[in-house]
Amino acid sequence: MTSHNAVIAVFAHHHTAEDAVRTLAGAGFDITKVNIVGKGCHKEEKVVGFYNAGDRMKFWGKYGAFWGSLWGLFAGGLFLVVPGLGPLMVLGHFGAMVLGAVEGAVLGGGLGALGAALVSMGIPKNSVINYEAAVKADGFLVMVDGSPREVERAKTILEAAKPSRLDVHEKVRAPAEHAGHHAA
Repeated sequence: MTSHNAVIAVFAHHHTAEDAVRTLAGAGFDITKVNIVGKGCHKEEKVVGFYNAGDRMKFWGKYGAFWGSLWGLFAGGLFLVVPGLGPLMVLGHFGAMVLGAVEGAVLGGGLGALGAALVSMGIPKNSVINYEAAVKADGFLVMVDGSPREVERAKTILEAAKPSRLDVHEKVRAPAEHAGHHAA
């Protein structure tokens, strides 16, 4: 297992999360080390449809345009309904960890699939509880993993986007490394 660092920024609004991701990509940051997590829609909404056609995705709901605009930047994504959290969208390689948690590989300790996946990376449980609460309250997580130097660079970019919370976690397991264990 390779040790990495991770920076996780919490954004209250989808447009600031999108701007942060696009700024990372525009700065030449390796987008395969970036993940974004948030709700796909709200309980009161009726999702009419969702499809994935190659590098295109269409999702109807409050954040449909947001998720659709970011889909092409990432090498895959995941949409699922998580008990206690609701509809969840994960873009990036972290999706495989969430899927593994949903499949029951790491659920436990009172955490949901999102929390269990973060804990399995080595993110402290007290931070995980805050991240789950942020997503439950319609916030968005932008997570970047990599070497200490990469994470410091990403932190500087994310700080400029003014997240409501920004944490650096040292010596975590890279989601991409873990994702290989759950690939189909």
